[in-house]
Amino acid sequence: MFVIMFFSFVKELPKKSFILCSILICLGLINVKAAEPSDALKLAQQLNQAFVEVAEKVSKSVVVVRVAKNPGAESQIDGQFRNSPFFEQLPEDMRKFFQQPERREPQQRPRSREPIFDGQGSGLVYREDGIIMTNRHVIEGADKVKIVFKDGREFDGDVLGLDRESDIGVVKIDATGLTSAKLGDSSKTKAGEFAIAIGSPFELNYSVTVGHVSAKGRRVFSDQFMFDQDFIQTDASINPGNSGGPLVNIYGEVIGINTLIRGMNTGIGFAVPVNLAKRVADMLIKDGKVTRAWLGVSITTLREDTDLRDLAKGVEDGVVVRQFVPGGPAENSDLQLADIITSVDGTRVKSAEELKRSLRYKSAGDTVKVGLMRNGEAKEVAVKTGAFPDEFSAVARSGRGAEDKPSEPANAKLLGMTVQNLNADLAERFEIENEEGVIVVAVEGDSVAAGKNIAPGDIVTRINSTQVDSVGAFNKATDELDLKKGVLVHLKSKGSQRFEVLKQYDE
Repeated sequence: MFVIMFFSFVKELPKKSFILCSILICLGLINVKAAEPSDALKLAQQLNQAFVEVAEKVSKSVVVVRVAKNPGAESQIDGQFRNSPFFEQLPEDMRKFFQQPERREPQQRPRSREPIFDGQGSGLVYREDGIIMTNRHVIEGADKVKIVFKDGREFDGDVLGLDRESDIGVVKIDATGLTSAKLGDSSKTKAGEFAIAIGSPFELNYSVTVGHVSAKGRRVFSDQFMFDQDFIQTDASINPGNSGGPLVNIYGEVIGINTLIRGMNTGIGFAVPVNLAKRVADMLIKDGKVTRAWLGVSITTLREDTDLRDLAKGVEDGVVVRQFVPGGPAENSDLQLADIITSVDGTRVKSAEELKRSLRYKSAGDTVKVGLMRNGEAKEVAVKTGAFPDEFSAVARSGRGAEDKPSEPANAKLLGMTVQNLNADLAERFEIENEEGVIVVAVEGDSVAAGKNIAPGDIVTRINSTQVDSVGAFNKATDELDLKKGVLVHLKSKGSQRFEVLKQYDE
């Protein structure tokens, strides 16, 4: 009887399969296993766990940097952003945006004379003995600095040093046995790698954002604002308050110090490479300041120098020596104006930034071997570097007018400028001492020479590679020149040496 009932049930199996399976599962006759995740899902889960582990590990070395000014002093915006080399370069609406979030809205200020901590940034433990690295613009101008750890510990901080050129600052706290951040090698960082930013944007402490290294070697501002510009660009979200915090790779190694953003919600942030940050921090710890090596020359990239590149012989890439800074280390070296530098200590340089990068880790006083091309001939000269001045401003041209007229009939003209032999009267008029060459006495307002900022009082010392010490020599050097190809005019102005390329264009 049971067998008959069983076979009747089987006949209706398609309709009753669900019920049958449920009964068999309950009786333990079918062993059901959960579906195994795919290899792709496993990989994603592993990557997810990697991000979690990196964030947990690195956060132990990340700190909140709080800054205060005494009541009645200006807002921390002046110390934290306004004195930053970046602040004045931002559009007005963006400056206002930066001013808002990084301040706590003052409610009723107590009458106490105690400073109020109303500014905040980020930082990292550089050394276990209490050395904290952050951005210069975070701590500059602060009366008090407080360092706060993730576990709630707070320490008063003393500023050891600030460096405008790299925007790095160093703070010391009274603590030992700290967990210092693991520093990577930013020279090995590659575009496309994962990048993780940890910091305190908008006072949201220990926020973690993930992106990629977008590019390396970025320049953002002109040299009058920053000397050291070699930023790592990232699309990891960086906002006000992230400044001074670490940018790390997937191994938990710090590859940069988050410094600034370009526009809100653009996914474009910039970090100081950690190799540069380390060098700067070590100098600040040791000496309280940073001493940089430099040559004291104004330079341009040959490929971008439209005037000179057509005249360059035997070279397509390099750096053009445009001007010597008066008193600079290269002024009395074997370098000459219009030399095209192609290497430093055997390392090829193709751009002005590559030349600066080649000197970035040199010490002032080091002698470097400079490979160059001069009039189509390869040469190598030794140049002793000097210390970059603490306060350096570009050589300003004097306001000499172009209306001055030649005082002697013996003159020569070239593309809008008129020159004469230098004599005592002209030397006195233009306040020139101990110079040789011919002097520019007039410049036509809309001429080629005027377009190159050549002005009366400038001394012409050479035309191309020919020395010029008289109007006769000037005429001989310029005779039969193809001005459509261009001519190199070497000049001196108030002790500063430079050259300009004058070229006649078809009308």
